[in-house]
Amino acid sequence: MLPQAEEGADMPKVTHLVLNLQSKPGVLANVAGILGKAGVNIDGICAVETAGRGKIRLLVSDAAKAEAALKTAKIRFGREEGICISLENRPGALAEAAEKVAKAKVNIKCVYATTTGAGQAAMVMTVSNLPKAVAALGA
Repeated sequence: MLPQAEEGADMPKVTHLVLNLQSKPGVLANVAGILGKAGVNIDGICAVETAGRGKIRLLVSDAAKAEAALKTAKIRFGREEGICISLENRPGALAEAAEKVAKAKVNIKCVYATTTGAGQAAMVMTVSNLPKAVAALGA
């Protein structure tokens, strides 16, 4: 489950583990298996392919355990700070949030979201300037 802020609280800041790996069958299964065996849940994932390489951003339940498991498996990774915000699940909600960030002259490097239907949508974004993005979004 993605982190959620209580009413009136700051937006939860999150840390992605970022892996740049070869794009081929079994890579994601291997990473997910390593984390699963370490008792680490994947709370959020964004995986894309560019020119035969895969970039995987993972939001995990226990970053320290995940990092230890990945190091033991000799899988290199980086860290990337982001924020998790709750948006109304309706047309235009993402556009409004993205426009606030753009007006603050902050670049959105990555964003992914999920919803279970009506109600709220959870959105995770990584940006070029985290404090400015948080301020622009009203935290």
